[in-house]
Amino acid sequence: MRRLFILSGLLFLLSAGTRGLAASLPLAEPDPFALAQTSILTVTQKKNIRVVYDIKDDVWDAGIGKGLYYVRGLLAAYKSQGIPAKDIKISVVLHGPTVYWLLKEAPYRQFKHDEFDFNPHDQILHELRSHGVSVEVCNLTLRGKGWSSDDLMPGVKVVHDAYTRLIDLQ
Repeated sequence: MRRLFILSGLLFLLSAGTRGLAASLPLAEPDPFALAQTSILTVTQKKNIRVVYDIKDDVWDAGIGKGLYYVRGLLAAYKSQGIPAKDIKISVVLHGPTVYWLLKEAPYRQFKHDEFDFNPHDQILHELRSHGVSVEVCNLTLRGKGWSSDDLMPGVKVVHDAYTRLIDLQ
């Protein structure tokens, strides 16, 4: 028992001496291969944010039109930085080959030549509109395809033509 007491005392003294020795040694040099710590810039404009999307390419990502996918991502990026949707005004103008994304089920099925197909954009459009996004479509493209505003999902706005609308929003 006495040996255990002496041994634990020696270990205590040894550890106390090592701490003092470590404190007096010079600091190790920085690792030259370590990545430099950089600060991440966040948005500086936090109110009255205005964004316009010109969506004219029929390209898809994650099962929906890529342009709409990116709008959703932008909203998420602003939200992650503490910017509420009420401080962001996003207008999305679709024209050319993307207009069919905005069709109701029956005209969408007719366009796809598949009576069992469904429009996967219904949910994303509902989500975007609930965040205040203005979803707009070119009337010239609609007429050129033989569609009317009655063929569109609820809440989609028809504009005279895409280019003058885009210029107006800029």
